Amino acid sequence: MYRNYIFDFYGTLADIHTDEDNPWLWEKMSEIYRAFGAEYGPRELKLAFRKLERREKGKAGRENTLRENAEPDLTRVFSALYHEKGVYCEAEKAEMTAVVFRALSRDYLRLYDGVEELLGELRRRGKGIYLLSNAQADFTMPEIRMLGIDQYFNGIFLSSEQGCKKPSDLFFRRLLERYGLEPSESIMIGNDETADIAGAKSVGMDTLYFHTEISPEQDCISTADYCVMDGDFGKIGKLILREDNEQEE
Repeated sequence: MYRNYIFDFYGTLADIHTDEDNPWLWEKMSEIYRAFGAEYGPRELKLAFRKLERREKGKAGRENTLRENAEPDLTRVFSALYHEKGVYCEAEKAEMTAVVFRALSRDYLRLYDGVEELLGELRRRGKGIYLLSNAQADFTMPEIRMLGIDQYFNGIFLSSEQGCKKPSDLFFRRLLERYGLEPSESIMIGNDETADIAGAKSVGMDTLYFHTEISPEQDCISTADYCVMDGDFGKIGKLILREDNEQEE
């Protein structure tokens, strides 16, 4: 019986599709930057964004001993784009620019069927519910609130805020230590065999692999303790609450 349930977000609780190469996105973003005095054409803005994005990733790697698992905060990129044109950018403006960028690049965002029901049932049973996701906070926190599921979590850990990402055991350990969780009493539920399953196993947690359309293509089989391979989220609750249900009976 588990006391703590740790979920990945994208591809596990929510289905999403974004397109950062859409020319329309960069046209609209260049209009926003020009409105604040930063003169960019669409192509110039995209190239500058990618250059600064690479710089931030390299900086994060130099600051993290596990360079391949380092995670930059891309809101710094949106801020730097203003500074490149000599325009002052306070933190609030950078955060809002990141939110707008994400909204314009997002084609759709939706919960998988059964997510709220499972989270609500876990909450009813007094379980600890946590989110551990490789994600940009200024993209993801608004999306969690948009979907109305922020109320269910005892804690939310996003990689951009921690400077590291799954499958680094550091990311998992920080969550466990922050909330005083025992690995043996916790289970990780995710849709990525390497990031979610291998990462959680490295710190002694049980795992459930949930295969969805946005799972890595190479994830044909899983080493997880439980598997749902057909994208039916409703099956997850039956698997991970089995022992609880047996005790209630």
